[in-house]
Amino acid sequence: MTESFPSREWGSRTSPLGRFANWFAATDGGSRAIRALIPLDRSLLERTRGRFTVLGPIGVPIMLLTTTGRKSGVARTSPLLYVHGGDVLYVIGSNFGQAHHPAWTVNLRADPKATVVLAGETLPVEATEITDADHKDEIFRQFAEVTDAYTAYKDRTSRDLRIFALRRS
Repeated sequence: MTESFPSREWGSRTSPLGRFANWFAATDGGSRAIRALIPLDRSLLERTRGRFTVLGPIGVPIMLLTTTGRKSGVARTSPLLYVHGGDVLYVIGSNFGQAHHPAWTVNLRADPKATVVLAGETLPVEATEITDADHKDEIFRQFAEVTDAYTAYKDRTSRDLRIFALRRS
């Protein structure tokens, strides 16, 4: 059996702040606001080695994923919400419902080796894209349980949202 990933969640999705943030994140303005916070969140996550995130008080699990740029070969780091499955982490390329796939999904397709920073640990991982429709639907439901915003993101775009399983390598 593969070793489990650490877990670091704080705050509450059911608190008044968490419920408001869940609603707000699903709106176009909320998506723009969260995208604007990404550089700040990346910086905070890097400085605290994945222990604290700007969105932490609202109870969403965030980690840093570092991939290798498929054209540049340069390390690219993205703060991402994830679903924790014990010995697997799932990430979804929603890109806030925009028309194009996020770059990190293209990078993982080209080179599935990456690292995650989570709960104070930096861990090497290998990504596998989930292609089975039933499995994707099951994982998507887990993301929608974390925040309804994912349903809004899925409804905003005609593209198929890419989902990856990350396992320690």
